[in-house]
Amino acid sequence: MIPSEFDYVAPASFDDALRLLGEGGEDAKLLAGGHSLIPLMKLRLAVPSLLIDLRHVSDLRGIDRTNGDWRIGALTRHAELQAKPEMGLASVVAGTIADQQVRNRGTIGGSLAHGDSASDLPTVLLAAEGAVVARGPGGEREVAAGDLFLDYLTTALEPNEIVTQVRLPALDGYGHAYEKFTRRAEDWAMVGVCALVKRAGDGTCEDVRVAFTNMGSTPLRATAVEDALRGGALDADAIARASENAAEGTDPPSDLNATPEYKRHLARVLTRRALTRAAG
Repeated sequence: MIPSEFDYVAPASFDDALRLLGEGGEDAKLLAGGHSLIPLMKLRLAVPSLLIDLRHVSDLRGIDRTNGDWRIGALTRHAELQAKPEMGLASVVAGTIADQQVRNRGTIGGSLAHGDSASDLPTVLLAAEGAVVARGPGGEREVAAGDLFLDYLTTALEPNEIVTQVRLPALDGYGHAYEKFTRRAEDWAMVGVCALVKRAGDGTCEDVRVAFTNMGSTPLRATAVEDALRGGALDADAIARASENAAEGTDPPSDLNATPEYKRHLARVLTRRALTRAAG
């Protein structure tokens, strides 16, 4: 439980951090909140020779709403999202992450860059069809949520890029809910379900988004559930029928907590609950 030796720097500016990351190459790692990286270093599953602490880069913090989007600095902590109920689903989900001590330190950019399918915020980004903005030596680019998560702990971010901002559509008019099943409140989710529902004027389903936590090597959209509901009724029977499709296309990992089949059962149950709440 002791990391291997490494050098530590805490640059005062983003440009210095980017330069150090380039100079360090594949042996350099960025430190944001540290709740994902440090445990891996203690187990020596990650052995960086250079740790670049971003805590002094103040321009990577803050939350603003611009032109219908929420713009969230990459170093914004989970607790700051939790404290903004006007952000809807993102705020609700942030309030379920681990415990308050973790939420006071963990950052949204770090969580998304880590790419763990058992994390909660990657699922929010996917359901909301948001994006991350990353900057590297070649300039700045935006990566949509659907293109960001490639495999377990693997994202489309380049080794010499730093996430600067997260963009989430405000999704005005959508009901939202997050259902998560854990053995203890602070544990990783066995299964989590994000639901976003928008009703049309006649009460039917104008739009619906459903995304899963820990049902595959990446966060997943439940497209079969969405297709079954979109454009149709939003009553209890319709939601129940659509939720039976929740496990379609999933590949949940087996672990000490549950078998894949049990997780598929959880997905169906939690999808029905989340959609019922989101639909009001």
